[in-house]
Amino acid sequence: MTGTDILTGIALVLVIEGLVYALAPSLVERLLEALRAMPVETRRTLGLATVATGLILLWIAQR
Repeated sequence: MTGTDILTGIALVLVIEGLVYALAPSLVERLLEALRAMPVETRRTLGLATVATGLILLWIAQR
């Protein structure tokens, strides 16, 4: 994995997040409200599951 790969990944995340904010800002607000309503441990578990999924996908892509 090179610096270019990392920069490309970060750029894609920014593009996708920007599209969500541009196309569905009210959905983002509802999602944030739902996150606030979740217990901290649930949010932490969700975050760790997301990280694990991303790492697995990266591992698969590198094979």
